[in-house]
Amino acid sequence: MFLCKKKPCEVERIVKANDREYNEKFQYADNRIHTSKYSIITFLPINLFEQFQRVANAYFLFLLILQLIPEISSLTWFTTIVPLVLVITMTAVKDATDDYFRHKSDNQVNNRQSEVLIDGKLQNEKWMNVKVGDIIKLENNQFVAADLLLLSSSEPHGLCYIETAELDGETNLKVRHALSVTSELGADISRLARFDGTVVCEAPNNKLDKFVGVLSWKDSKHSLNNQKIILRGCILRNTSWCFGMVIFAGPDTKLIQNSGKTKFKRTSIDRLMNTLVLWIFGFLACLGIILAIGNSIWENQVGGQFRTFLFWNEEEKDSIFSGFLTFWSYIIILNTVVPISLYVSMEVIRLGHSYFINWDRKMYYSGKAAPAEARTTTLNEELGQIEYVFSDKTGTLTQNIMTFKKCSINGRIYGEVCDDTVQKKEITKEKEPVDFSGKPQAARSFQFFDQSLMESIKLGDPNVHEFFRLLALCHTVMSEEDSTGKLIYQVQSPDEGALVTAARNCGFIFKSRTPETITIEELGTLVTYQLLAFLDFNNIRKRMSVIVRNPAGQIKLYSKGADTILFERLHPSSEDLLCLTSDHLGEFAGEGLRTLAIAYRDLDDKYFKEWHKMLETASAAMHGRDDQISGLYEEIERDLTLLGATAIEDKLQEGVIETIASLSLASIKIWVLTGDKQETAVNIGYACNMLTEDMNDVFVIAGNTVGEVREELRKAKGSLFGQNNSVLNGHVACEKPQQLELVSVGEDTVTGDYALVINGHSLAHALESDIKNDLLELACLCKTVICCRVTPLQKAQVVELVRKHKNAVTLAIGDGANDVSMIKTAHIGVGISGQEGLQAVLASDYSFAQFKYLQRLLLVHGRWSYFRMCKFLCYFFYKNFAFTLVHFWFAFFCGFSAQTVYDQWFITLFNIVYTSLPVLAMGIFDQIALDTSYWTIINHVFIWGSIATYFSILFTMHSNGIFGMFPNQFPFIGNVRHSLTQKCIWLVILLTTVASVMPVVAFRFLKMDLHPTPTDQIRRWQKAQKKARPVRRRRPQARRSSSRRSGYAFAHQEGYGELITSGKNMRAKNPPPASGLEKPLCNSTSWLENLCKKTTDTLSSFSQEKTVKL
Repeated sequence: MFLCKKKPCEVERIVKANDREYNEKFQYADNRIHTSKYSIITFLPINLFEQFQRVANAYFLFLLILQLIPEISSLTWFTTIVPLVLVITMTAVKDATDDYFRHKSDNQVNNRQSEVLIDGKLQNEKWMNVKVGDIIKLENNQFVAADLLLLSSSEPHGLCYIETAELDGETNLKVRHALSVTSELGADISRLARFDGTVVCEAPNNKLDKFVGVLSWKDSKHSLNNQKIILRGCILRNTSWCFGMVIFAGPDTKLIQNSGKTKFKRTSIDRLMNTLVLWIFGFLACLGIILAIGNSIWENQVGGQFRTFLFWNEEEKDSIFSGFLTFWSYIIILNTVVPISLYVSMEVIRLGHSYFINWDRKMYYSGKAAPAEARTTTLNEELGQIEYVFSDKTGTLTQNIMTFKKCSINGRIYGEVCDDTVQKKEITKEKEPVDFSGKPQAARSFQFFDQSLMESIKLGDPNVHEFFRLLALCHTVMSEEDSTGKLIYQVQSPDEGALVTAARNCGFIFKSRTPETITIEELGTLVTYQLLAFLDFNNIRKRMSVIVRNPAGQIKLYSKGADTILFERLHPSSEDLLCLTSDHLGEFAGEGLRTLAIAYRDLDDKYFKEWHKMLETASAAMHGRDDQISGLYEEIERDLTLLGATAIEDKLQEGVIETIASLSLASIKIWVLTGDKQETAVNIGYACNMLTEDMNDVFVIAGNTVGEVREELRKAKGSLFGQNNSVLNGHVACEKPQQLELVSVGEDTVTGDYALVINGHSLAHALESDIKNDLLELACLCKTVICCRVTPLQKAQVVELVRKHKNAVTLAIGDGANDVSMIKTAHIGVGISGQEGLQAVLASDYSFAQFKYLQRLLLVHGRWSYFRMCKFLCYFFYKNFAFTLVHFWFAFFCGFSAQTVYDQWFITLFNIVYTSLPVLAMGIFDQIALDTSYWTIINHVFIWGSIATYFSILFTMHSNGIFGMFPNQFPFIGNVRHSLTQKCIWLVILLTTVASVMPVVAFRFLKMDLHPTPTDQIRRWQKAQKKARPVRRRRPQARRSSSRRSGYAFAHQEGYGELITSGKNMRAKNPPPASGLEKPLCNSTSWLENLCKKTTDTLSSFSQEKTVKL
């Protein structure tokens, strides 16, 4: 390690634009990122230092030093240094290879190109050369290189759209807007080059939703907030270009600040090995003491007679000192109990297991040509010990592709068909979709399977027409046309994209909007509606409304939102339809679909004018403005007429439900940690069957203070055991509320299934206070845990909480940069190569393309890696104890003189050559090729190969040629030739082999017959199945509809209504041709390409068959 000047602690940051010399005096970090451990200069000293921190390596170095002392060593130094150097070299090569790939991935990121304004002109610079204070130009669909202050953009009023999936997992677009004084700079390079504003802001931190700063320019100051900042990891969307000033770079960016520190990960077998080695060292010391005492006794009673008999002229030895020397001599001789080759063999086995993962065709995703990849070779057996899985939602469990599946209009469900027996059945892939080819404006990727909906539209059903008219009018979607005249939608949330696309394909096409009008095409006729008011969405209202005037002069309010909210605002005349629609919503929810209720209201012209006047007054109020506006919204959004409901499928990744079910059967708990809002996460929980209607209760923790969170946890715990449960008696009454702690109970005492849903702000209070253990205890008693609106750092804190206090092996899986921190914190980190970049993959230990491969990674590769490693260790210790304890036995026949039974070369080569192949074969191939009723080619190669290698080396070492070259090292010339001509030698070899093998074979035979293992039972069952007829599968049954729950499809952000009515996001002229990469766009090829990939009937059928088999 080298000494360097420590960077002073930063309190605030001062950055001046276009002035590198000024900014360099603050020693700000550059934009280079480092995830590697070594450099060419530091590799050797640091790697050797790390390797000799391992107890075994230090032990063998100590033995090597002892062997250099001739008074106590009966073995030459090469018996230890050869395997030690081999181990050190192999480990160093592996570490260097791993670090090379880290350097390679770092270079890929650091060498990305970005346009930087230098010396008055734009130049292409590598990311790593970007400095604080530089002005950067970004183009559409480009990753943001550093944390930037937005200066100007191609959009009106300095707006730009970004996707923050790398940061918070949300793919819905967010708006950032520049200060008006800087937005005037536009794309004028000369004006931007003269920009010399100074920013004073907060020091680097990990808070994604907060930024405080001030821009000083032209003798005026302008406050800065999070809406003016574009963070590294974001992607510029639907914006041709923008310019930004670098505020934070490299390790100071909020993305890297949230990434957490890389921890050195070790498996439970490694920790067990350290313990075993210490015990074996103790055992070795005991053997040495016994033999040293024996030597002292022998020297005292017999040694003197031997010296007289042999005419030795040496002085009489001190028996105590002789015993002391003998102790160290036997420590050297018996050191093969823990051979250093054990660690080499373990690394080779782990490498082999890693290649099995890389080569597994069942984990290869052809859609992206992405195989599974083991990015580390030291954690394979830990995969078989996982107890908790922490999963991201967006891009991990879901594809974040919304598809319009069903709808209920005026009491009738569309999206299902009826057979001749009037029995409802689900749509399957075999059904022909509705043909939209005759509609040139229809989205080709959209699929719908109920022909009756199109028939109702053609027949002019007024309710159906009004339903889709509402979908085409009530939204925040922006439209534009590309160079070919193709209609392109820019959507703020994928939910709205799915609804507007459905209306588009049904003949109600949203064409364009201005701040005062909305133009749609209704069944071929252009109709322009006057936009009178926009009642925006927020998380409290849970609904959105527009008030429009149609060409006939009628004023209508169209509203969509959560069913529980809208149903409270319906006119009594809709009561009958409400009951029917409520049942339909229950069916939709039971199928895991996200629902919205649809309603409208006819408004009187005079009433609206009075209401609008009051709205204008409220909007100008200085105090209580938000409350007044909210009250006016509540007043006009009443007495609504119900039209129906929509059902949108947030498409899960293929195989998610089956994977979660299999992992649950293996007693693996799955927690979902997502940055999405509660309603979205809960809907996905139901869609994945992690939450079910059969659960006893779902606890929702949403307190805003520590006291509220503590009280909600107490109530949830009380509900688990009942209010009068004896476990809780006495504690509530005798403790103060602020000191109340939950009583520790075992998981086995809970009967029934429970789920816990907790919000990010409540989680923050729980993690930063003394009730985090209470939260953990309650969470572990629940079958399912969902954490919503959590930051990347909170994800890591939750993982660390379980890892530390439950002493359980954890796994974190995600696909975005917002998951990096928990991936690094968990024992095992898995990255999904999804749509959110490669940050999660680069930080992970294993990576693949689909969540479903997690099942095979854990239950196949993890399980067998653990079994093979355990068998290998047992086999290895067995052969080495058998080999080494011969010296202990021989000591009683050689006067405890530390003489060896074997020659030195046999001792040196026993572990690294003679017996290495069989144990490696078991460790790598067990249960693939070895554990069969017959020998395979692998058995023959490794067994006969080891024997052939032994005899080849034996004949070579006793040959005339080797004696001629090294007469002192190989004096036993011709010994093997003469010995092997004796029949008794071969008879002893045969009898020894039979005597060693027969007890093992007999034991395995009796055990298989009397106490068969699950593997033996399955083999018997498989043999019986071959003779028996195939089992007849049960006929799948329709899925039971569940009771309605409040879950609505609206991943929306507040504030878009104000943008639309202000006209700030309206283009002054037609935009340049789109690149076709905008996301999410409703007409993109991949947006709805897998609409009927998996139906409820198929899933239900699978679940029932799975239950029968299990």
